[in-house]
Amino acid sequence: MTTMEIERKFKVSAIPTLDSCIYRLLEQGYLSTDPVVRVRREDGRFYLTYKGQGLLAREEYNLPLTEEAYRHLLQKADGIIIRKRRYLLPYRNHTIELDIFEKPYEGLVIAEVEFPTEEEAISFQPPSWFGEEVTYDSRYHNSALSQGLSP
Repeated sequence: MTTMEIERKFKVSAIPTLDSCIYRLLEQGYLSTDPVVRVRREDGRFYLTYKGQGLLAREEYNLPLTEEAYRHLLQKADGIIIRKRRYLLPYRNHTIELDIFEKPYEGLVIAEVEFPTEEEAISFQPPSWFGEEVTYDSRYHNSALSQGLSP
């Protein structure tokens, strides 16, 4: 299914209490970074994803995979396999996806918020615990991190 991904990204200056928050374990590898083609395991689900060009908004296409296909393709990934814990935090009428990265990016915490329109994304007022916005800094794309490009 093809969709338009519209999201803003922020470094996080102070992690809120996460004790009662739902989270997912993510593992992803990149078959290509230009264009972006990745494979992802999200708990027990597996996907192949294509992402178009862009920073705030870009086309995204997700194709379900079997676990066998995922494992086969993951072996072909270039660079670092990204592993992180993604917490889902309700905030007003949005969901904050709070990504806490594992090694080699342990200590990196990024918050992403997706929007239905660019106008809504631009008018979004982040909570006080968000730090610097990195939406327009491609070094914070997971595809760049997979290549060892440390932000």
